[in-house]
Amino acid sequence: MIADKDPMGHAIADFHATGKAAKLRVFSPLLEEDEIPVSTLFRSIDDMPGLEQRALQLATGTILDVGAGAGCHALALQRLGKTVTAIDISPLAVKTMQERGVKDVLEQDFFKLNGQYDTILMLMNGIGIVGTISRLPAFFMQVDALLAPGGQVLFDSSDICYLFEDEDGIIDLTGVEGYYGEMTYQMQYRGVKGEPFPWLFIDPETLREQAALHGFDCELVAHGEHYDYLARLTRHH
Repeated sequence: MIADKDPMGHAIADFHATGKAAKLRVFSPLLEEDEIPVSTLFRSIDDMPGLEQRALQLATGTILDVGAGAGCHALALQRLGKTVTAIDISPLAVKTMQERGVKDVLEQDFFKLNGQYDTILMLMNGIGIVGTISRLPAFFMQVDALLAPGGQVLFDSSDICYLFEDEDGIIDLTGVEGYYGEMTYQMQYRGVKGEPFPWLFIDPETLREQAALHGFDCELVAHGEHYDYLARLTRHH
């Protein structure tokens, strides 16, 4: 990823250098403009949501932290005495993680990675990098290549059906093209604007169906407070 198209990388680098950052703005055709508080990317394990804390506890063996950002999860795992490799496609994020003390960091696209890991960790809706339902076969193929025997994938996601709720609490998907959890986002930080990118939110039932199709079992380990959940994928025996 080139620096002038990497708003999140710039936000992470600024916060790391100065302890503060401007707004990391998020745009989507379906939603009002939002922002990501950059400080949350630097949070300690005590400040993480319960789903993330649970995932860190369940992560075992050699761990791959996908889309590691500023390295908050990798650093927490190191402090727990666990072995972790952090990857991100942002050179600025990778440099920040190295400076913050993450021991093993790679500037790497998950879908092009080689190696074997006991736990693949994808937090902060990390499954989102799949982008669309149609890319799930490629995701499961890559997971199958990367997972050591007996390995697991841990990730959180949300069922965003609530975005389509009417005043009576009825979910109305009329007029929605494709799968309703497929979103498009674009980020901006100061004058740096990234390219639009697809992002996937997947409901538990669809996840179970897709996992089974590709030879995986799906267990919902925990539920959050707002349609969010922590899932574990393992190869079907």
